[in-house]
Amino acid sequence: MIISTFSFTLMNAVVKYLSHFPTFEVVFFRSLGSLVLATSYISIKGINILGNRKGLLILRSFLGLTAMSLFFMSLKYLPVGTAVSLRYLSPIFATLFAVVLLGEKLRAMQWPLFFIAFSGVLVLKGFDGAINNIGLILILTASVFSGLVYVAIRRIGSSDHPIVIVNYFMFVGTVVGGLLSIFDWKTPIGNEWWLFLSLGIFGFFGQVFMTKAFQIAKTNVIAPLKYIEVIFTVSVGILWFGDVYSLWSVLGILMIVGALVANVWVSKK
Repeated sequence: MIISTFSFTLMNAVVKYLSHFPTFEVVFFRSLGSLVLATSYISIKGINILGNRKGLLILRSFLGLTAMSLFFMSLKYLPVGTAVSLRYLSPIFATLFAVVLLGEKLRAMQWPLFFIAFSGVLVLKGFDGAINNIGLILILTASVFSGLVYVAIRRIGSSDHPIVIVNYFMFVGTVVGGLLSIFDWKTPIGNEWWLFLSLGIFGFFGQVFMTKAFQIAKTNVIAPLKYIEVIFTVSVGILWFGDVYSLWSVLGILMIVGALVANVWVSKK
């Protein structure tokens, strides 16, 4: 899981660095690299590339594409560490959607934890003037769609291989991202090509190692380690991009991450 979070951190940092490029061009390259790796893996292992629950696989892909695109857009307006922290509100939305759509139940202790997490957002916005309104709306909407992604994956269940689910997502991202970037294309120069190519590699290995971690260890032990990505990303933001975090920003991020880590322990108890 630590390898996974570090891979995603590097991907987020590269996306932030390339934020002057059109969003869907970034989506295209990020998806294309992972698509090549995922398709190669599926071919080598002889896995059914078309999957079983095709309708849900396509739905999950478009939900994921929307979430990813909005997240990439938000990086044009927000410090990378703040954007990643706010994106992690998605498990709350996933839980609420699961209650409504899947009939799952919440423990009483989860409600105050959700309140603390959302209060962290209010602290970030209410006391830190550096939080851009457009960026905040984009990342919160991305979190809502990410929550729907989790519900779609739950509905797919174990009927399809995890790499097949990823492959569908990356195929849709490559096609849609490629089409939408045609009329707003900006050709990379020099080392920018390598940075674009690295997006798919970092994203793919982040996904694979995260899946592997959940396969070999208990969820309530592994899941909280995902939030190490926030620490990694905030550190990269400070060291690479010169991001500055006020005490209110730090407090808001700690409230969000702390409440979500506690929610993992409570929900899996």
